Amino acid sequence: MLRKLIASPMLRNLLFVLLLLSVALGLGYLATRYHAQRDITFNASNSLEPGSVEVLKQLTGPVNITVYATEQDARLGDIRKIIRNFMSLYQRYKPDIKLVFIDPEKEPEKTRAARVQLNGELVVEYAGRSEHLTQLNEQVLTSTLLRLAHSRDQTVMYLDGHGERKLDGIANHDLGTLFGAKLKQNGFRINSLNLALAQEVPRNASMLVITQPQVDLMPGEADKLLRYVEHGGNLLWLIDAEPLRGLERLAEKLDLLLPPGIVIDPASTGMNAPATWSLGAGYPPQHPITRNFNLITAFPSARPLMWNENPEWQHQVLVEVAARGWVSRYAASSNVPTAQLRFDKQHDTPGPAVIALALQRNVNDREQRIVVVGSGAFLANSFAGNGGNVDMGINMVNWLASEERLITLQPRAAKDSNLVLGKTQLTVIGVGFLVGLPLLLAGVGGLMWWKRRRA
Repeated sequence: MLRKLIASPMLRNLLFVLLLLSVALGLGYLATRYHAQRDITFNASNSLEPGSVEVLKQLTGPVNITVYATEQDARLGDIRKIIRNFMSLYQRYKPDIKLVFIDPEKEPEKTRAARVQLNGELVVEYAGRSEHLTQLNEQVLTSTLLRLAHSRDQTVMYLDGHGERKLDGIANHDLGTLFGAKLKQNGFRINSLNLALAQEVPRNASMLVITQPQVDLMPGEADKLLRYVEHGGNLLWLIDAEPLRGLERLAEKLDLLLPPGIVIDPASTGMNAPATWSLGAGYPPQHPITRNFNLITAFPSARPLMWNENPEWQHQVLVEVAARGWVSRYAASSNVPTAQLRFDKQHDTPGPAVIALALQRNVNDREQRIVVVGSGAFLANSFAGNGGNVDMGINMVNWLASEERLITLQPRAAKDSNLVLGKTQLTVIGVGFLVGLPLLLAGVGGLMWWKRRRA
C-alpha cells in the first residue's frame, strides 16, 4: 500500500512542492538572520576601500546625515536616489548611519537655518560635531568622518625661521602639497613656530615637527626646544643627511647617535630607482604606526639612526632597510653615478640600517611620544607620492596625537576600468565577429541539417 502511495504521481508532486516550499522558507529565514554580499565588479565599484571600512569601524556612535535636495535636479535628475545608493555602501558596514532628506523648496526655513546654499548639500553630524559637504565621493566623505572622529582639536606646529621644510609650503622640498594637505583634510591645524619670536613652544601644540635647518639655531632657541622635550612634548623629527646646525643638543637629549653617511639599498635599483633610495617593505607588527601596514615606502638619501640604550626611553624600530646594502660615507659628496657605487670595507658599514624610530617615556604622569626619521625628503612634495609615504606620515602624526584608533590606510583611487586594445586585437575581434562567428553558426546549422537528413 505504501509503495502504491509513493508511486502515485500526485503524491510525488505534492512531496516535491512541500520540499521546495521548505527550502524556500529556510533560505528566506537564513537571509534575514545572516547577510552575505560579494562585489564581482572589475574595479569593486560597489564596495568601499579598506581604508574607509577601517574608519567606519572606529566610529562608535551613530552618524546623522541630512541631505538638502529636491526630488528632481535639472542636471542630475533624481539626485536623492543617487545619494541614497551611494550611502548604502556606507550603511552596509555601519547600519546606524541615518539618512534624512529635506526639500529646500518645501522647507526653506530649515534650509536657511542650516546655512545650506546648494541643492544636494549634505550636513554630516557625529559626536556633537558637524560639517557641510557640497560634493560627494568616497574620498571626501571618509575624510570628513575622520575629521569628525578626532576627539579634540589638534594643532601641529612646525619649526620655522631657519630654512626648514614648510608643512604648508608648495616648493619641491616643502611638505605641504601632499602630506600637509592630507593633515588638514584629516582635521589637523597647521601653524608655523619661530622660536626667535615665541617665548616658548605653545602648550596647545599637539606636537612639534622639526625638519632640517639650513642655518644654525641660536642657543636660546635650542634651550626652548630642550625645555619642550623635558616637559613631555611630542615631537616628529625629520633628519636629513646634513649637519644638525644647532640641534646637536636635542640629539644628545634623546640619546641618539647619528653616524654620517647615506644608506645604499641595492633593492631600489630593481625598482628603477636610485641606489640612494631606501625601500621599506617589512615593518614590525607590534607598533600601532606599522601594524597592518603593507605598503612600500621610499626614503631618498636616508641617514642611519642609532641610539644609546636608556631605561628612561622605550625604543621601537619602525623602518629597517638595506638588508643587502650598506651605509656609505662618501655617496653624497662623490661624483660617482649611483649605479656604480660599491661597498668599501674600509669606510662603509654593512646593512641593514634603521632609518625610522619611535621613542616613548612617562613624564609628569603622561606619555611622551617622539618619532625620528632619517629622511626629511620622504614626505617632501617631490617624493611623498611614492608608495605609502603619505600613509606612513599620517600614521606617525596620528600616533603622536594619541589617535591610534584613527591609524588607517587612506582610501585608494578606483582602478581604471577603461579597456585599451591595439590594432591587432581589434582586427582579430572584428574578423571573429564578422566572419568567424557567422561561419561557425553556418557550420553548426549544416551539421544539424545533415544529421536530420540521415535520420
